[in-house]
Amino acid sequence: MIMKKVAFLLMCSLAFSMGIKAQDSFDPDVLLVDARTLILDGKYYEGRKIAFRALSKYPDYADILILVGRSYAWEGKNDSASIYLERAIIAAPTYEDAYSAFLDNLSWDEQYDRAEEVLAKAKENLGQPLPNNLRYKESRLFYFKEEYEEAFEIAEDLFEKNYKNDNLLSYMQTLQRLRRNNAVGVTYDYDTFAGDISPWNTFSFYGRTRTDITGTLIGRVTQSSRFDDNGTLFELDAYPSLGEKMYAYVNVGGSSASFFPQFRFGASLYYNLPKAWEIDGGFRYLKFSDPTTIYTASVGKYIGNWWFNLRGNLIPGTGNSLGTSANLQARYYFKTGEDFFSVQLSSGVSPDEETRDPTQLLNSYRARVGYQQLVLPRFMIYGYTGYSRDELGPDRFRNNLNFSMGVEYRF
Repeated sequence: MIMKKVAFLLMCSLAFSMGIKAQDSFDPDVLLVDARTLILDGKYYEGRKIAFRALSKYPDYADILILVGRSYAWEGKNDSASIYLERAIIAAPTYEDAYSAFLDNLSWDEQYDRAEEVLAKAKENLGQPLPNNLRYKESRLFYFKEEYEEAFEIAEDLFEKNYKNDNLLSYMQTLQRLRRNNAVGVTYDYDTFAGDISPWNTFSFYGRTRTDITGTLIGRVTQSSRFDDNGTLFELDAYPSLGEKMYAYVNVGGSSASFFPQFRFGASLYYNLPKAWEIDGGFRYLKFSDPTTIYTASVGKYIGNWWFNLRGNLIPGTGNSLGTSANLQARYYFKTGEDFFSVQLSSGVSPDEETRDPTQLLNSYRARVGYQQLVLPRFMIYGYTGYSRDELGPDRFRNNLNFSMGVEYRF
């Protein structure tokens, strides 16, 4: 009897210990999924509790270390994030995601020198060239350090290799604006009106540079012959930077010719939104025979190699009258961020068509196509052609065929 009781107690003890062991066992992959679900839902503390449980048994599980590190980074606790992301690299020195997460955290915390050290370790362990995702982050690091030429060189190479990133093309346009690419250029426009009036011939000469205060700065002189007269328009454009996601456009100019505005002034604010969206809003003041103020706004979007932009303009008139115009533009970028084909459809007169008085046209409809290419590192060519039908008055229309071409030299 005693032996039976002992055997029974041993069996119960064994069953109990096995039950405890069964309750303690778990699948770290399942815990990773559970922790990620909570963390992505903003429940950082609850998600990390599950992650820590997994790490207590599997301290070198890189994906869990990365998840914990990113959760701290998203909360702005960058020092805590660095502890776990550094552990992830030690645990898996050839794992790209560990370096990617660590670089994000250090960039957000503006620890650029330490980010360079992580990049150097990635090159040592992963070899060169780095994976495209890490090369993009290297370009962003150059951007944060205001080394725009180096940042653009990497971004352009990634674009040529069809690196998939919704923000790449928008990012390249930002870098183009910030680079110190001095240039001079000339454009020629020929407008014919099917014999209604004599053709217009317009030459424009410009120079471009960049300063820390004005951003990109463009001086332009436009000489035109039309209506049996000649005239010259002088303009200055500036694109000052107002932070990482915002910049401005400012234009001032004037002329003594009757067909150019006596004085023009305009300004717009541009803001880069997430998912490669961009919006802007501003005004243009044009003083022809009567002053005109135009309010303008647009929304743009980068999709793959495409850029789309829809612009609307409001032109207050006399009394309660209100004129409107609109412009839809699309560009398809080829090998680089500067080679593109464009299509433009518009109604009314654009406020940035400095050669036209918007008060003289009741309605205008235009279609235009163009192409631009950087044929050499320092030499760019471009050409456009378009057709417009302008309403001058009741039952009075004028057809306009335009040809435009230009060259630019950079130094």
